Amino acid sequence: MALFGKHQREIFSDPISKNNPVVIQVLGICSALAVTSKLEPAIVMALSVTIVIAFGNVIISLLRKTIPNSIRMIVQLVVVASLVTIISELLKAYAFDLSKELSVFVGLIITNCILMGRLEAFALGNNPWDSFLDGIGNGLGYGLILVIVGFFRELLGSGTLLGYQVIPDSFYEAGYVNNGLMILPPMALILVACIIWVHRSIKPELQEEN
Repeated sequence: MALFGKHQREIFSDPISKNNPVVIQVLGICSALAVTSKLEPAIVMALSVTIVIAFGNVIISLLRKTIPNSIRMIVQLVVVASLVTIISELLKAYAFDLSKELSVFVGLIITNCILMGRLEAFALGNNPWDSFLDGIGNGLGYGLILVIVGFFRELLGSGTLLGYQVIPDSFYEAGYVNNGLMILPPMALILVACIIWVHRSIKPELQEEN
């Protein structure tokens, strides 16, 4: 079996654009509201979800022939909860301030519908390598949207990126004012809607027929 054959490349790349979990499937929207007022927590959440989806997919794929159908959802939740706990403890150990900023939202990865959807729809029916690629692809597709939203919300709302000021003081002296609306949760939805509009304008074949 080719590690990066045409089929594997499609599994990896489709969720990033063609079948993006946020833009196309409209999943994981809650994260866009909760953790994207700044770029750093958006990046950390994107990486955390990618790791959990990828390794969760692999574990469930390895166990798929031994999991009784009647308890498969319970097994999936146990696997996901274990991975999320590891991520949460690592953040507390090495990035405590950031873990406090993310607060309960790391724990809520467990309920992320993208993650549970991939375990149920893909990992239970495919081999571990394909499941790993699917997890990485969906995590990157999800993370890409979070990073874009976090970039514009922090830049326009605070004048900073990753905590560093990027809009010169001369702009403020000339009358420029940060847009306080950008750091409010509704703006995340508006930005996601704009991304969806641009994406479907570029790819008209994805537009729904009336």
